[in-house]
Amino acid sequence: MYISIGTIITAGSLIGALGVIGGVLIAAYKFFKKPEELEEKTEKIRKTHEEDIRKINEEQCLITYGLLACLKGLKEQGCNGPVTEAINKIEKHLNKQAHDMEE
Repeated sequence: MYISIGTIITAGSLIGALGVIGGVLIAAYKFFKKPEELEEKTEKIRKTHEEDIRKINEEQCLITYGLLACLKGLKEQGCNGPVTEAINKIEKHLNKQAHDMEE
């Protein structure tokens, strides 16, 4: 069996064409798969973000109650004026937040 240069060129062209077609198919698959992967990553980031916000809110709540306790302690020791005003504002804010949470 004799293999001519034309046969080699034809075989090379065929292999090159199949490679290009395969590359295009792989690129198209990856292109259409990206939105699904992006959606999964976005959902994971959103859940992490919500969890972080929940933890920050809990921490702020504890800090607020601690501050309120300190202010009430100062008031018991006889400090008045701005201390009483701050206590009233914090209690008003906490009451408002509690009612907003129920709705």
